[in-house]
Amino acid sequence: MKSRGSWLGCVARKGKGYRDKDMGEERASKRANKPLGRAAKGPPPEKKGAEKRGKRILQKKAIAKTQPENGGKTGGAFSQQLPKEVPGLKSEKTFQSGGKKAHKKGKSVKGTGQIDPTREIAFDILEGVLEKSHTLEGGFSSVGHHQVEARDKAAAHRIAACVLRHLGTLEEVILPHVKRQPPLVVKIILLIGAAQLLFLETPSHAAVSTCVNLAKRRHLAPFGGLVNAVLRRVVEGGAVQLEELDQDRLDVPAWLWRSWGRKARLIAEALSHEAPLDITLKKGAPQPPGGQVLPNGSIRFPAGTRPVELAGFAEGNFWVQDSAATLPARVLNVQAGERVFDLCAAPGGKTAQLADAGGQITAVERDAKRMLRLAENMTRLGFKVEEVIADLLQWAPPQKAQAILLDAPCSATGTARRHPDVLRNRKAQDIRLWADQQERLLKSMPGLLEKGGRLVYSVCSLQPEEGVAHLDYAQSLGFVIDPIPPEELPFLPPEAFGKEGYVATHPGMWAEKGGMDGFFILRLRKVF
Repeated sequence: MKSRGSWLGCVARKGKGYRDKDMGEERASKRANKPLGRAAKGPPPEKKGAEKRGKRILQKKAIAKTQPENGGKTGGAFSQQLPKEVPGLKSEKTFQSGGKKAHKKGKSVKGTGQIDPTREIAFDILEGVLEKSHTLEGGFSSVGHHQVEARDKAAAHRIAACVLRHLGTLEEVILPHVKRQPPLVVKIILLIGAAQLLFLETPSHAAVSTCVNLAKRRHLAPFGGLVNAVLRRVVEGGAVQLEELDQDRLDVPAWLWRSWGRKARLIAEALSHEAPLDITLKKGAPQPPGGQVLPNGSIRFPAGTRPVELAGFAEGNFWVQDSAATLPARVLNVQAGERVFDLCAAPGGKTAQLADAGGQITAVERDAKRMLRLAENMTRLGFKVEEVIADLLQWAPPQKAQAILLDAPCSATGTARRHPDVLRNRKAQDIRLWADQQERLLKSMPGLLEKGGRLVYSVCSLQPEEGVAHLDYAQSLGFVIDPIPPEELPFLPPEAFGKEGYVATHPGMWAEKGGMDGFFILRLRKVF
């Protein structure tokens, strides 16, 4: 397998365009016009202008040869022989389109061309994730596509998620066809095209032509020939390349693969598929038609299902929640009337579970925007809970809780099947920072819980530093482990139960049913 260079974070340097090694006609022009003797150092002053104009004409012809035929439509181009090389482009401080500065430092700027909202949104989301470490879900709020139809947004989300899910494989397929690293914005267009061709079953002519048009829209027309040529090669040989690649290994960063040990292959296989939609029903609410009842009681719908379109959403009959995410609140075993703190509560799935069980719930969240989302969910569901915006390390409630659910902030690597951006935005050195924050939160728990009270600590992480590594520290704070036996969660496989009494799921579990998120769950009891 060929080694590949780093693709992420590679943005075009200021004042540089993409330049191929073979300048063909330009070099021939230089040799033909090279004067003899003393004048070899350069053409006479009166000939400089003519020579420059000649070079520009020759270069425009070279670029034109790589453009799709039929006015930019690629439908009839695939039967032609591929060019051996894509002609290079002249380095400029900016690429010009319509007489305006259009592309600088590798940033994307919208230009002319037919608008394709799906690819436009997918491009903006991917640029945000790969260049600015935005989240996939936050991409919609950070790009200006508010008037776009919901179906276009959903399609864009699917394309962007597919690119992030299969990033390593897509890079490996594209790399042999690119001699030099193009700017990140050009790579994103190539990734979008390759993802559609290899994983999303988009017709080849549509995948190629929309990406060439996207390059024009982003004032990257000089790269149109490169985009066209590379994607045509993917059309012809990409499927064969896929069969020769270890896709599971390529699509998971090396440090994560190592940290998952013997489970790595199972987890990676689960991450390669789009996650289904799971919902939790309110007590007594009717089940929407078309769903599959899972062993834990969740209702599962096919990937791509929009919850707002399911019967009963507006009436507050259910909330969206992965099957594994139901387990922390379940093992807290809340009784009717119990005083319960749901800490780090947003967006409110676990809050809804606790309220549905009959507890007196205080939901605490530091982020006001996330608390607003929780409040909206509680209103739709008809649950009344106390909502507190506070920093847990400084919060001093008037009365202690009888039970606490601490779903701590974490790396979220267990949710990568639904949020593949975490595979790209997390670094090995980040895990220690998350673990330190979790220890600080655990340290504050004794002051919030009555003696004899129950605490469930959970994280949606697969990293041992955020789970089993906290066992000794938690017990040093005055807690004892309250083991979760297999009989309490009989639908989980035996390997989910740790010998110390904790539960740890991963995406490879229930693979035949569509998998589940990865969670670490520890139940503790305060003894002093």
